[in-house]
Amino acid sequence: MSASVLGIDIAKQKFDVALLVDGKTKHKACKNSSEGFEALMLWLEKQGIQKVHACLEATGNYGEDLAIYLHEVGHMVSIVNPARIKGFGQSELIRTKTDKIDAALIARFCLAMKPGEWIPPSPEIRSLRALVRRVDSLIDMRSQEKNRISTAHESVIVLIKEHIAYLDQEIEKIRRQIVDLIDQNPSLKQKKDLLDSIPGIGKATIPTLLAELNDLDKFNHVREVVAFIGLAPKETLSGSSIKGKARLCKIGCVRLRKALYMPALVSIQCNPVMIAFYNRLKAKGKNGKVIVCAIMRKLVHVIFGVLKSGKMYDPNYQQNFA
Repeated sequence: MSASVLGIDIAKQKFDVALLVDGKTKHKACKNSSEGFEALMLWLEKQGIQKVHACLEATGNYGEDLAIYLHEVGHMVSIVNPARIKGFGQSELIRTKTDKIDAALIARFCLAMKPGEWIPPSPEIRSLRALVRRVDSLIDMRSQEKNRISTAHESVIVLIKEHIAYLDQEIEKIRRQIVDLIDQNPSLKQKKDLLDSIPGIGKATIPTLLAELNDLDKFNHVREVVAFIGLAPKETLSGSSIKGKARLCKIGCVRLRKALYMPALVSIQCNPVMIAFYNRLKAKGKNGKVIVCAIMRKLVHVIFGVLKSGKMYDPNYQQNFA
């Protein structure tokens, strides 16, 4: 019997699935809830499916509960970058987009490309990730409120300032929860200490790195981590007439790119290795953005080496490495 694949198009309230078996496709829509998960399992059992390779796009938190549920009941789960699905659909010249069609497209992608298995993060990492992302949301909200003060009517300025004070308290409270969560987990505590030894990596950045870059075992080389974050350079060369500027591909984890930006700026002020690297690039005539991106990539190399080796940052080793 050929492998059974299940394409899942996830949304906030529901999800559509396409079961592809022996070249035939069957469809079903379920609620995105525990009741919907159980309904999907009953439906798969009626189709005579014991184990399936389920595939869905990485679309924030909407699909994580379903992915964990399918993994726990014994199915193989893959979570892929939506850009891969989009490119696969373009190769088929698909012109219509509906949830049902998207689910079938994901199923065909899964059958053809056989993406790797997704392993769910531990409960501690899920909690840490939720807390870190909540802090980011509150910081964005606070920035919006601060920007409103200059144009707000005097009758609401006091209310805005009260809301900012409340947001400050919430941010501080959640940050304390993050510190407690990390300190109570030996593995996270060890990784935090390792990251804290790297000049330029501050206490505000470490929780994001731990939450978003928690499983380094799936990466065999630092180049894969750079690509995962979206810091790999993208060249445009074709024939003798087309030569575009090299840019970041930006197909990756935007949260990690955002988290590494400020440490890169700080590193060229306090880390001798990064300062020397900065001066070499500056002497070659590289502009500021190119240099900052290069520093970010070099920081990824350092982070990868420290976490993989389990050893504190050694500036002498890094000087030789640089």
